[in-house]
Amino acid sequence: MTATHTPTPAPQPSPPPRQAAFGRATAFVRNTWRGLTSMRTALVLLFLLALAAIPGALLPQRSLNTQKVDEYIAARPTLGPIMDRFELFDVFGSFWFTAVYVLLFVSLVGCILPRCVEHFHALRTPPVAAPRNLQRLPHHTQTMVAEAPADALDRIQKELRGWKVVRREGGARGRDGEVTLSAEKGYLREAGNLVFHISLVGLLVAVAAGKLFGYEGQRILVANGEEFCTTSPASFDSFRAGSTLDGTGLNPMCVRVNTFVADYLDNGQAEMFTSDIEYQYGDDLVTNTWRDAQLKVNHPLRVGSDRVYLQGHGYAPTFTVTWPNGETRTETMQWAPDDATTFLSSGAMRFDPPGGMYPDADERRKNQIAIEGLFAPTASFHGTLLTSIFPALTDPAVAIDIYKGDSGLDTGNPQSLFSLNKELINQGRLVKQDRVNLRPGESVTLADGTEVRFDKATDFVNLQVSHDPAQQWVLVAAIFMMGGLLVSLLVKRRRVWARAYPDGTVSDGERRTVVELGGLARTDQAGWGDEFDRLVERLLGDDAPSAPAAQEKKNR
Repeated sequence: MTATHTPTPAPQPSPPPRQAAFGRATAFVRNTWRGLTSMRTALVLLFLLALAAIPGALLPQRSLNTQKVDEYIAARPTLGPIMDRFELFDVFGSFWFTAVYVLLFVSLVGCILPRCVEHFHALRTPPVAAPRNLQRLPHHTQTMVAEAPADALDRIQKELRGWKVVRREGGARGRDGEVTLSAEKGYLREAGNLVFHISLVGLLVAVAAGKLFGYEGQRILVANGEEFCTTSPASFDSFRAGSTLDGTGLNPMCVRVNTFVADYLDNGQAEMFTSDIEYQYGDDLVTNTWRDAQLKVNHPLRVGSDRVYLQGHGYAPTFTVTWPNGETRTETMQWAPDDATTFLSSGAMRFDPPGGMYPDADERRKNQIAIEGLFAPTASFHGTLLTSIFPALTDPAVAIDIYKGDSGLDTGNPQSLFSLNKELINQGRLVKQDRVNLRPGESVTLADGTEVRFDKATDFVNLQVSHDPAQQWVLVAAIFMMGGLLVSLLVKRRRVWARAYPDGTVSDGERRTVVELGGLARTDQAGWGDEFDRLVERLLGDDAPSAPAAQEKKNR
C-alpha cells in the first residue's frame, strides 16, 4: 500500500497594514450603512422620534412662550438648568432631535431606493413556473374537463383579467401535451408600501422646508379696530424666524381686529371664542381693500401660505390721566390674565406728561405717572380686596397703586409690560401716591391735583401669524401616506398556477383532461382561502369540484 502525500498549500502573503486597515474601514462603513438602511432601524428611529417629541408636548417651549420657560426654570433652581442644558425647552430645534430626524431621513431614503429598484424588476419579471407538485400548496384543487388542455387553459386565462399571466408548454413532470399557466396579482401592495414610505420622506422634507423658510409671530391687538402689518419682525410682540431668514422679505399682510366675543357656560367654562377681523393680502395692499373674516378657535384665516390663529384673549383697561393744567393722556394696555378661570388680571401702565408741560427733562421725568394693580371682569370685594368671580366682562373694576416719579420710560432699558420696576420704587425714584378701587367712570385726585380715571375695559386678542410655504406639500404628502397605507393593508400579493394535461382515458368518445389549480398568498393568508374558492368557481365554472370535495382535497 503506497502512501500519498498531499502538498501543503503555500501560505498567502498578508496584505500590507495600510491596505488591511482600509479593508476593515470599508467593511465597517458597509455594515453600518446596511444596518442604518434596514427597515428595522427605520422603525426604531421613527419610534425614537415620537419618543423625543414627548418633552416638547409636556414642557414649555421657548419658541411658544419664553416667559413660561423662565418661570419653570426659576421654580426648579437645580433641575431646571440641567434640563435647559439638554435643550428640553427647545426640543424641536435641539441637536439630538435633529440628529434623530436626519438619521430617520437617511435610513428611509437608503431603504426605499433599493426597494424601488427591486419592485421595478419584479414588475418586469414574469411569474415563476408552476411547481412540480401543486398538491403541496396551501390551496389546491383538481378536476376533469372534456376539452383539450390548451382549450382549458384558454378558458382559464380569459377569466384572469387583471392578473399577470404567462403560458408555458410542457411541465416539470414532462407529460405529453401538458400546458401550464402562471398568474400573479397584488403588485399594488408593494407599490402602496413604497408610496407610503416615499410620502413619509416627502412629509419630513416639507416639514423641514417649513422650518427653514417659514416664520411665526405673535401680536396682541385690542379689539377696537387696532391693526398691524407683517412687514417687519418689529411689528410683532414675539417673532421666530426660520433658519434661512434674516427678518427681511416677510410676506406682507395687514390685519385689523374689530370685535371679540367670548361665550361662557354658567360655571365659567369657555364655550367658544369669536373675533371679527378685516385683512389685506396681495393686491389688496395696493388697492387698500379690506376683506371681512371671522376667527374662531381651530378655525384660522388661511390666505396663501399664511395662517392667522386666534390663540388667546384677555382684557385691556383704559385709563385717563389729567394733569393740573388740564392736559390729558389716555392709554389702553393689555393686562395679563393670572387666573385662567376668572380672568383676574394684573398689569401696569406708564404715562409721560404732555410735551412742553415740563421743558426740563429731569422735571418731566419726576412727574411721570405709573399705575400697577389688578383688574376683575366680574368684580367681587372682600372688604377692600378685589377678586373676580366670572370671566365675562359684566361688572369690571380695578384695584390699583398709583405712583409718581421716574417710571423708566426713557431709560432705554427693557421693562416688563405687566409690572413696574421694583428697583425704581426701592430707590425712591417712583413714589406711591395712593391705593384705590375704581369702577368704570370713577376717578381719584392726587395731592398735586393730578386726576386718574378708570374709563373702561376692552377685549384684546392674541393672534399668531404663521408663514409656511410648504404647508400644501405637507397636506399632499399626508394624503398620499394614508392612501399608500390603505392600499398596502387591503391588497394581497397572491399567485395562482394552472396545469392541464391529458388523462389518457376516453369517456363517451371524448378525451378527458386533468386540470389542477394551486394558489399561494405571498404575504398574509387571511381571507385568501375563501378568495381562492371563489376564484376556482369562476375559472372552472360547472367543472369546479363541489365544496366538500374541494375541502377534502384541501385538508389532504
